[in-house]
Amino acid sequence: MLHYERSTLINAPVSTVWEFHERPDILDLLTPPWQPIEVVRREGGLGVGAESEFRLYIGLIPVRWLARHTAYDHHRLFTDEQVEGPFDHWIHRHEFRDEQGQTRLKDAIAYSLPLGGVTDALLGWAVQANLEQLFQYRHRVTRQECERWR
Repeated sequence: MLHYERSTLINAPVSTVWEFHERPDILDLLTPPWQPIEVVRREGGLGVGAESEFRLYIGLIPVRWLARHTAYDHHRLFTDEQVEGPFDHWIHRHEFRDEQGQTRLKDAIAYSLPLGGVTDALLGWAVQANLEQLFQYRHRVTRQECERWR
């Protein structure tokens, strides 16, 4: 199992950062323009049972990615898990913690690649680098938008 984590302090209350994540267009806002990912649908908000479907491209090959929310604690966390997609295992936990009126946003991902440990060892570094770029972008956009709303 591989792990990725990113944490950012945002100068806005938890309610603002949480409400930003509830926006219907959030996935479009948080998808970097260079990522070959299309948002197909998003249903159910952030609650348990909510689903998001994406089409991503591995080279020229389109791959369906379906994620379902499996945990929810209002203004504290939500978790999505891959139901179908490119990973053998994917759990993404989004946490929101108050720090003296500011918000600590933390994304923690546990994942494994197809074919197990061999693929993790050979390609894990590339996935980690991609996740780092993706979440740098997501956290920057979230911080900019939420601090502007403050």
